[in-house]
Order: sequence, then C-alpha cells, then structure tokens
Amino acid sequence: METTFMNYFKKYFYLFLLLFVITIGFTACDDDEVTPVIVNETGSVTDIEGNVYKTVKINGKWWMAENLKVKTFNDGTSINNGQTDFSWKDSLPAYCLYNNLGTAPGLLYNSYAVLSAKGLAPQGWHIATDEEWKALEQSQGMSAATANSFGWRGSDEAQKLKIEGAKGWVRYLDLWPTNESGFSASAGSCRLPNGVFGDPGLMHTGFWWTTTADNVSGELLYRYMDYKKTSILRSHSENGYGFSVRCVKD
Repeated sequence: METTFMNYFKKYFYLFLLLFVITIGFTACDDDEVTPVIVNETGSVTDIEGNVYKTVKINGKWWMAENLKVKTFNDGTSINNGQTDFSWKDSLPAYCLYNNLGTAPGLLYNSYAVLSAKGLAPQGWHIATDEEWKALEQSQGMSAATANSFGWRGSDEAQKLKIEGAKGWVRYLDLWPTNESGFSASAGSCRLPNGVFGDPGLMHTGFWWTTTADNVSGELLYRYMDYKKTSILRSHSENGYGFSVRCVKD
C-alpha cells in the first residue's frame, strides 16, 4: 500500500515539475517578444578640419548625433570668427562659440554661413532641410499634419531627441530626456543679431537651422527645444541669429 502511494506521488510530482519548467520557458519567450531591445545603428563622420562626429541612423537616414563645430568651408577658406559683438553684426558668413565657453556643444552659425555655396557640412553630407526635420519628428510619433504646423508641436518628441539624463539639459520637474532616437540633441542656446547670447543659455535651450526658406517671409526655418517643454517649436528667423547645425548624409 505504502509503495503504491509513493509511486503515485513520484509520478505526479515529476509531471508537475515538468509542467512548471515548460510554463516558465514559454513566459520567458513571451517577455522577450513583448519587450524587444532596440539598438540604434551608429557610426562617425569627419569634417575638413579633422573633427570627428558621432552619427546615428534614424528611420533610414544618417544624422550627425552632435552639433557642427567646423571653422573652415569645404573649399578651404576660413569662416569669419564673429565672437565680438561688432564682427557678429556683419552680413558675412560667421560662427561663434556661445559666450566663449569651451563647454558649449558645438558652434553657433548665422544663416549666411548655412547658405554659403562654399559648403559648411562635411563632404558627402548636407545641412538638414525642413522636410528632413519633419521626417525625423514623425519617426518619433508626431503626425504629418502636426509636423507641418508652426509654433510648439507634438507631445513628447523632444524628449526622445534630447540627449539623455543630465548630459546636456537642466532637469525641470519630472521632465527628463530619454534620447530613445539616439539623436542626442544638446542645448547649445543661441545668439541674437545684436550680439547678445541667449538667456538662460546652455543646457536650457537648443536651436537648429534648416536650409529651407519660409514661403511667406523668405527667412530660414529652424527648430527650438526647451528644457521646460517636451514638444518642438518650428518657426523662421532673420539672418543675424546664431543657431546650431545638424547634418544629414547625402
């Protein structure tokens, strides 16, 4: 009698154990399928001066994952250094370093430099157009209709584009960039036509030129991200402003 009981016990115990192991195995497989690991394809590009930039492939397009910092056009001529207020006010292609701070993420350029036929972007690359920025925003969840509008647009797309954590932005309340895209947008601020640098400045705001002119004003379109906002502003600005630049592979 006791032997029969033990045989039944062992039989059902091992059956239960087998079912338990199989169940755990299927659960692990399901978890892997529900939460896949997304890895951005990355690379690098070098400009005429030998500066090396990180790059990332987003929605089939290669983008620079850093702001441009070249001081020489592709034909070998130097870009005007507009660091002083007087030199910045000239109607010539110019760059400057935000408040002359070495911690600034790249240089600021006026639109004369952006539009120069001498070429600002690395060979085989070009400064991003408005259409390419809209495609980038849409790849992060923004609708086409919203991307085509002006002013502050979208919901959380800026957080997906901003460099993560405290690497490039001041934290505001519970807003914390995730950089899910790998774009690594850094807050390089801006410079006004009169030479005054943007306030509050680095780690608070970021502005990027496009090479596309607004149909009405004729001024270049740009993008603006703010540490207090999760959306992205689209507008146009006069030539004398200084903004950051991002490039796209041809």
